[in-house]
Amino acid sequence: MTAMEPRELVGAVEPEVAITAGRVRGRREGGLAVFRGIPFAEPPVGAVRFAAPRPVRHWEGVREAFSFGPPPPQDPAMPGFMSTGDAATGDDWLTVNVWTPDADPAARRPVMVWIYGGAYRVGSAEGYDGRRIASDGDLVVVTFNHRVGVEGFAAIDGAPANRALLDQVAALEWVRENITAFGGDPDQVTVFGESAGAGSIAALMAMPRATGLFHRAITQSVPGTYFSDALARDITAAIAAELGLRPTAAELSGVDPQVLAAAGAAVAAKLGGYGDRWGQVAHTPTPFSPVVDGDVLPTTPWEALAAGAGRGVQLVTGHNRDEFRLFMAHELGRIDDARAVGALRVFGPGPDGERAYRDAYPDAPAQQLYELVQSDWLFRMPSLHLAEAQVAGGGQAHVYELTWSAPANGGFLGACHGLDVPLVFGDFDAPVAQMLLGPEPSEAAEVLSARFRSAWTAFAATGDPGWPAYDTHRRLTQVFDTEPAVTAYPEETSRRLWQDHVFGALPLS
Repeated sequence: MTAMEPRELVGAVEPEVAITAGRVRGRREGGLAVFRGIPFAEPPVGAVRFAAPRPVRHWEGVREAFSFGPPPPQDPAMPGFMSTGDAATGDDWLTVNVWTPDADPAARRPVMVWIYGGAYRVGSAEGYDGRRIASDGDLVVVTFNHRVGVEGFAAIDGAPANRALLDQVAALEWVRENITAFGGDPDQVTVFGESAGAGSIAALMAMPRATGLFHRAITQSVPGTYFSDALARDITAAIAAELGLRPTAAELSGVDPQVLAAAGAAVAAKLGGYGDRWGQVAHTPTPFSPVVDGDVLPTTPWEALAAGAGRGVQLVTGHNRDEFRLFMAHELGRIDDARAVGALRVFGPGPDGERAYRDAYPDAPAQQLYELVQSDWLFRMPSLHLAEAQVAGGGQAHVYELTWSAPANGGFLGACHGLDVPLVFGDFDAPVAQMLLGPEPSEAAEVLSARFRSAWTAFAATGDPGWPAYDTHRRLTQVFDTEPAVTAYPEETSRRLWQDHVFGALPLS
């Protein structure tokens, strides 16, 4: 039996909890009460397709909460690494899952709410097991599903923007109204997420609708992509055109969700052909991101935080050293100077990004420059700038960098994008863990994993992850590696290159 296998307590009474919509029955696993697949909103199908989430109807009797709810429609061209392949089917996409040491309303434990990544195209809560975090931290862990791809992020005429973010707000409202029954404290809620999940959290910090729903935030590898309304609508028009339709809720609501997801995948497969209209987005793997629509998301997170929107939220933010290497795994050793030049000109900061990087990294070969500029533009600098915006707005931020290299396949992926996820959850049986860490986690992986969970759960409980807050003088940063250290921000060369860059909403060219 591995550390992550469920262990039923023989003879234990199955836990029952009364929530606002009715009673739910969970299971006892490994010393925890675990509840899966609890609806937090009505299924967003039929007459409410593309609508904001609606409150779930009350049910009679006791609802079994034994299994994860079905995932939202997924991009067929981009299977999620965290999926186990055993997901339920159906339309009840909007469900929550809870791991708690004790479903006692008097316990008032800190609460950690996970928001998954997946390039805003794929993802579900089914692939994330909160057991080790809840056990190690003696707190309550919540995961949930939200809409992705066209269903969640496409800008559709006649539908609210950022439906995925509205789903997330609805899930956090469910936590506020119900988590006490599971032994959690609604006044001690920490949201944490990676990649698109981190980008969603950054957006939530900028959203008036989310004010007061969480008190601390951990953003792991924040993407720098937020779309202008014009860009998002042009992308949706291209997706609708794949089906011979207009980009309206009236026309798209009649399309099977999987067919619509496939249309989104078809546009994603030929993003490079839209470079004259979509600019930098045409050189990324996804046509979806949160939309700065002026209503649901009034401004970019960096602008909002610099103006003080996150002042009441304590923040941990950071990135991995070799972020982009995951996306070029099959190209290592094959990046020539022409491709490096192309990447530097598309993504580099300022009027001459190529010259800026060549001057800053004079000895770097083509492959390193290609990787560096995309790591910086997509994840590293957006994450650092989020901390600096938070500090500028009068808030508190702690910064980290993961520099430990993934050991699988000879370590060629380094500290790549996504490596932090299995380390935080300690779930070494998950597909992404097997890919990055190998079939048997090393002692170093176990130790680093425990260190991540200790920092994250301490922050959720106290606001202190174990290292000093970031400021723009010392720039102290926690480095996660075999030998941890607190040092000045390690990527100083890139920081200087990007210090005057503004991460704005990406325009329609």
